[in-house]
Amino acid sequence: MPRRDQPKIEFLKFLLQEKAISLESYQRLAREESLESIETILQKEETISDEVFARARAKAFGLPYEDLVGKKIDAEVLKIIPAEFAENNKVAAYDKRGDTLCVALLDGTDLKAQEGIEFLARDKGLKVQYAITTQLAYHNILKQYASLGTEVKEALDVAADRFAPPKETAKVEGEMEEVVKSAPVAKMVSVILKHAVDARASDIHIEPVMNETRIRYRIDGELQTSLVLPKYIHPALVSRVKVMANMKIDETRVPQDGRIRVQVAGRDIDFRISTLPLYNHEKVVMRILDTEDKVPTFADLGFSGKNLALMEDSIKKPHGMFLVTGPTGSGKSTTLYAVLNILNEDKVNIVTLEDPVEYYLKGVNQSQIYPDIGYTFATGLRSILRQDPDIVMVGEIRDNETAELAIHAALTGHIVLSTLHTNDALGAVPRLMDMKVEPFLIASTLNIIVAQRLVRKMCQHCREPVEIPPEVLKEVQLELAQMGPHLPPDIKLDALTFWRGKGCPRCGNTGYTGRNAISEVLGMDDEFKSVIARGAQFDEIKETFKRQGMLTLKQDGLLKAVAGITTIEEVLTATKE
Repeated sequence: MPRRDQPKIEFLKFLLQEKAISLESYQRLAREESLESIETILQKEETISDEVFARARAKAFGLPYEDLVGKKIDAEVLKIIPAEFAENNKVAAYDKRGDTLCVALLDGTDLKAQEGIEFLARDKGLKVQYAITTQLAYHNILKQYASLGTEVKEALDVAADRFAPPKETAKVEGEMEEVVKSAPVAKMVSVILKHAVDARASDIHIEPVMNETRIRYRIDGELQTSLVLPKYIHPALVSRVKVMANMKIDETRVPQDGRIRVQVAGRDIDFRISTLPLYNHEKVVMRILDTEDKVPTFADLGFSGKNLALMEDSIKKPHGMFLVTGPTGSGKSTTLYAVLNILNEDKVNIVTLEDPVEYYLKGVNQSQIYPDIGYTFATGLRSILRQDPDIVMVGEIRDNETAELAIHAALTGHIVLSTLHTNDALGAVPRLMDMKVEPFLIASTLNIIVAQRLVRKMCQHCREPVEIPPEVLKEVQLELAQMGPHLPPDIKLDALTFWRGKGCPRCGNTGYTGRNAISEVLGMDDEFKSVIARGAQFDEIKETFKRQGMLTLKQDGLLKAVAGITTIEEVLTATKE
């Protein structure tokens, strides 16, 4: 008779054999009461890949493991287990061999789900064979139940009779209240939101283009057209979004902002809504904010080596300013959230001023500015300093009043986190001087300046070596040669290897999955402070930066390209001046 803790032991044995955990971790985890508690600990530590986790589960439950990533499932097989049941119970049919139905599971202990599967199979005269698969494979199967186009087309067919004009040039008529209550339109918006989340999109664009309405998703920083709808449905789509976001339906002449919270696959997702009046219609952009996403660490974001060490050292200081620079969309706010997450403790009072609040952090007092009513970064900062803060985050330093207030807050014993729009770390000091901040104050308060860009991460499942043009190779060698003795010893300039993702089912055949920061970090030591205090110009600051062996944005990006984290094209595009 097998022991009750047999699944737990088999699970840990497999991980130990695969060198996914150490012997010390094995002994520590073996003392846990259940397999579920072990899995929870390991998922928080995030040291084990999805595939190794699935293989360990398969070993624990005595089931085979199936790699189903990219597998095309026959529609008739999918229909045997309804989509709702599959999603609610984390199961999916993936094959039918004779009178045997093959079913993929994520959790081999869910007996209730298995009872439901057995019932559905018996109804079709089938036996069931189970296998364990990965989260990624399971979600790929779920997507096959209905593609975005198919689901929307079904709703559109129903809506056509109601909304389609008798002629192409006719206008949509009728009361807008009746339009937005239409089930087909509500279904369409719901499907667009769900597929955007499934695709890891950061933004959704609903925009009128000639005689069409185009739906585009921004995935890993790139806009991709996902759906094209007839123009007559556009007012109904916009109005449905406005109703969900509590915006004025009948106001189409001025921009509006709103927020929606919906549940997608059991997760709370926030959508920040912005409408913009165009020539004859409104455009809607929705920023997707996954409220259940954990705030990433510096390492998650892509900071490494000397840059990472400087940042970790900076946040240990009891007061001073932590500045992040870069253009819009370069991940500045996410980096500040990572800092806040490290500093967030019961014994400190953290207050933020944001525009807008993107992620909610437990224990942090987050305030959103409203310039229309006079609540700006400058006025808000004055109020914050009367709230007995230890740590202050100001979303952006835009003017000399905010700059002076932030500098004085750092000078009076506070930790101040903020962002600045400059092209690189070196440009932040002259920018603050342009805002009439005295050089000696900058030198006294600045702890660190981080400049960053986001590049797409290469898919590690389909990456392969690639040759680059000779002129590009020469440019790369010259750039890396400037690092001199600070060039990592394992990199040989005459034997550089570059990579590309050729495309596979795991990355949607794009060759990329996710994004990574490349950075330039200026840590304030005595030499830098002395240079800044005497009002040094950009060239002198740059020379000091080079002399201390700091990495430029381009050099950090090229090192990541050589390491196979991203491609040379991504780095050169992100760092071109």
